Amino acid sequence: MTTPILEIENLNGSFPSKQVLHNINLTLQPGRKLALVGESGSGKTVLSQGIMRLNPMVTFEGRLKYCGTDLLTQPERALQKLRGREIGMVFQEPMTALNPVMRVGEQIAEVLSLHLGLDKKQAWARAIELLDETGIHQPEQKAQAYPFQLSGGQRQRAMIAMVFCQRTDYVLLDEPLNNLDMYHARSLMQILRRLTDEHKRTTVVVLHDINQAAAYADYVVAMKNGQVAMQGKPNDIFTAENIKTLFDMDVNVLDYEGKKLVIHHI
Repeated sequence: MTTPILEIENLNGSFPSKQVLHNINLTLQPGRKLALVGESGSGKTVLSQGIMRLNPMVTFEGRLKYCGTDLLTQPERALQKLRGREIGMVFQEPMTALNPVMRVGEQIAEVLSLHLGLDKKQAWARAIELLDETGIHQPEQKAQAYPFQLSGGQRQRAMIAMVFCQRTDYVLLDEPLNNLDMYHARSLMQILRRLTDEHKRTTVVVLHDINQAAAYADYVVAMKNGQVAMQGKPNDIFTAENIKTLFDMDVNVLDYEGKKLVIHHI
């Protein structure tokens, strides 16, 4: 039997003055593309960051296993090793993760040299290829740029290129569509879906846009008030009744090319 990549059992999470996660239970199988959705304050970002214990202000109780190892019992040094070698992460604002004084291509090449053992010339050539694969126009030119010289969408693509070149089995993305327009949001989700399929990665994506989750995820965990309110396949989760429960709003839900389309704008 395949070992789940992630097992969460009776997980509770608290800030010093407030409990924010309540009895979370979740199992994630390898290769799955999971979307975490829910209203603002529902706990989805705390949970996603908690998977790698990224927020030192949150205290956890319960079990949080990655490939059979309980992360809640691991020292910080062991967690840092996991974060660097087995788990790739993309945050809401990649400017906080990219080195502002290094050219984008140099940062990706450095990761390629570290993880794949490529020499400097090989790593630079592969970095340009990765920028091209993630849809950045003029990748040779953008590789020479510093992060502040790229648009928000280009920085997101550069960060995704860096994460996928690590060849980690698991990728966590915290609201990667933040501050992107419709065109770039769709483009980025298409790229993520293609890369996760081609590289056979397991991905967890925190999303506000439920239509993006319906279109690109194959499993959805919907949160409300710090709890898992429901989980399952997108076509089972995104119904008018469930959206009312999750977001307290009336919507129409259409079937479009085998996917659910939630009409909530009017």
